[in-house]
Amino acid sequence: MSKVLIAGGGAAGMFASVFAAKNGNEVHLYEKNEKLGKKLYITGKGRCNLTNACDTDVFFENVISNPKFMYGSFYSFGNQDVMEFFQSAGLALKTERGQRVFPVSDHSSDVIRTLEKEMKSAGVHVHLRSRVKRVGAEEGYFSFLELADGKRIRGDACIVATGGLSYPSTGSTGDGYRFAKALGHTLTECSPSLVPLEIKDAFVSDLMGLSLRNVRASIYDGDKMLYEGFGEMLFTHFGVSGPLMLSASAYVGNYLHKGKELVLAIDLKPALSHEQLDARLLREFETKHNKQFKNALSDLFPSKFIPVMIKKSKIDPDKKVNTVSREERLGFASLIKNIRMTITGLRDYDEAVVTRGGVRTSEINPSTMESKKVKGLYFAGEVLDVDALTGGFNLQVAWSTGHAAGSGIW
Repeated sequence: MSKVLIAGGGAAGMFASVFAAKNGNEVHLYEKNEKLGKKLYITGKGRCNLTNACDTDVFFENVISNPKFMYGSFYSFGNQDVMEFFQSAGLALKTERGQRVFPVSDHSSDVIRTLEKEMKSAGVHVHLRSRVKRVGAEEGYFSFLELADGKRIRGDACIVATGGLSYPSTGSTGDGYRFAKALGHTLTECSPSLVPLEIKDAFVSDLMGLSLRNVRASIYDGDKMLYEGFGEMLFTHFGVSGPLMLSASAYVGNYLHKGKELVLAIDLKPALSHEQLDARLLREFETKHNKQFKNALSDLFPSKFIPVMIKKSKIDPDKKVNTVSREERLGFASLIKNIRMTITGLRDYDEAVVTRGGVRTSEINPSTMESKKVKGLYFAGEVLDVDALTGGFNLQVAWSTGHAAGSGIW
């Protein structure tokens, strides 16, 4: 039996504690906040999208950074195992669009409560309002945790599960990166990911609050396409957000950090070819042939979007649609298929779902999450240089790596 000390009471830390305790270890978890799972509480807009019920190959397609590192831990404890864990613990689950898995209750607090119940059952000792200041090692072996009050707790193994830098108000302030660096680990560059995009074009702020569904987005650096995706987006006072744009940020963040401006192209009618869209416009204009152009677009776009489309089309808004030329109509169809705006940057960690970057995975054993530099030191969750797209994939990373770390200690 080992004495296992865990720094961080988020998803990975809680999960790791359960399996470390089930192995017969004495487990102590230290959390700086007044309660466990503070960030977990706000995930999925408070509903907690706890995993994705996709096939294995789809999971790895959705891991952006270091998917191969996840092979060992995911194959040992994958999405089906996570669902079985929670259901066996009494939490009813449901699967929604995009294979996203939620608690039936739609309350993230039920996920946290289930984990707390399992921790208590396994005999985990929880220490709240206990900030870890330092992780100590002696002669290449983990030795102790030092708390903010100066108290040192000795142990046989330590799991660092302190999260990243995203949503710092929940306690994710990069502590684990500091611990790792002090113990000789390399950190890859960190940046916000799954975060809204800032747009330069003035018309965007006029669309604040408008949500567009079933659109295709493409992002370009010059002629080079960096990202293409389909889904839902939301206009904000500073730019664009929503699932489609959050996913896009994972692919284009590195370019924006270099100070580049990128082009975002939106296809409002991706299901229609140019020819089909032109035929649709013809039908619309024939039905409303006596109406002015500005009053003939209500069946094509949300009302808030119409003034933007009129301005960008350069067609006289007072022009009767039966006098709109073929050239103008074809140009309008092209605009609908390719509205362009300029991306200038990402929002900050305050709005980021996850942190990109972290402890270099080549320095971690992918099967056990143990450090290759310090014996008895383990890392789990967002502190690692692994990040994924929205849809429950990042929490699956937390569960799989947490399970690997907790299960690897005897």
